[in-house]
Amino acid sequence: MRSMARISAAAVAGALALTTLTACGGDSSAAGDNGKVKIMVGGLDKVIYMPAMLTQQLGYFKAEGLDVTLLTEPAGVQATTSLVSGDVQGVVGFYDHTLDLQVKGKNIESVVQLAQAPGEVEVVSTKAAGDISSAKDFKGKKLGVTGLGSSTDFLTKYLAVKNGVAVSDFTPVAVGAGQTFIAALQQGSIQGGMTTDPTVAQILDKGIGKVLYDMRTPEGSKAALGGLYPSSSLYMSTDWVNGHKATVQKMANAFVKTLAWMSTHTAEEIAAKMPADYAQGGKELYAQSIKATLPMFTKDGVMPADGPQTVEKVLKAFNPALQHATVDLEKTYTSEFVKKAA
Repeated sequence: MRSMARISAAAVAGALALTTLTACGGDSSAAGDNGKVKIMVGGLDKVIYMPAMLTQQLGYFKAEGLDVTLLTEPAGVQATTSLVSGDVQGVVGFYDHTLDLQVKGKNIESVVQLAQAPGEVEVVSTKAAGDISSAKDFKGKKLGVTGLGSSTDFLTKYLAVKNGVAVSDFTPVAVGAGQTFIAALQQGSIQGGMTTDPTVAQILDKGIGKVLYDMRTPEGSKAALGGLYPSSSLYMSTDWVNGHKATVQKMANAFVKTLAWMSTHTAEEIAAKMPADYAQGGKELYAQSIKATLPMFTKDGVMPADGPQTVEKVLKAFNPALQHATVDLEKTYTSEFVKKAA
């Protein structure tokens, strides 16, 4: 397997300061010409971002002549910071960041749309379940998100506003995912929160929480958000994409092969290809979490037709920076490479 590293936000900052990573800052434009690409993932062990590691495990990057290094951050907002700073060439994270960044003057685009639904689940602790039956009850509560400014933060705020609760009426708490999220729920430092599998499966298995909103399927996305919500994607700087089209095409080829492979294999077969330490709750529970999340993924990497409009509607509902801004949605994604891959 190609190299993989786990680095924290602090480590990223330190690496940038010391310029110890070969593809940071001004050197980023040169990366990719020799097939070497660094991708930051907003949580490598999260099922919603599974195609990144699975592509590595299946050998599809190597088959395309690529030398891909997968890095990991606990939240998508931190992964985005790494891309903007030039430390990595791509991010596997939520598409909604491309809209948020555009109004901030950064041109970022999704080149492979991995998912058509968020894959997120709003859970409430069993202790607080009697007080929270819907987002209408978010007022006065502390709700966990992976990071402030992350997609879980975006979606939590939308659910609140949609149900008549002002953003200022509840407190988002950055608790990450996995064991840190579970601990916060158990200790009562949050009454609920938004997270993904395999964390969801572990919470339900331990009996410490219940599902409030399930957005792991297209149907769940439509019910909670009013439409398909393209989420997990490979997004990159538009300038970098335009300057390295051959490399981007190879990346798209590899990811589209993986999506096709996923659509024809069982959750158990997929789980068997992933690193053993990803199944923290056991192999059976991990396979269950993959099965529950599989409906969110696209089969071809193509952006859903009405997806960008749904994302824009969600973000404008609560984000002051976007409410009065004009977003050019066509610049936030491209289907050029996935259509050639198919």
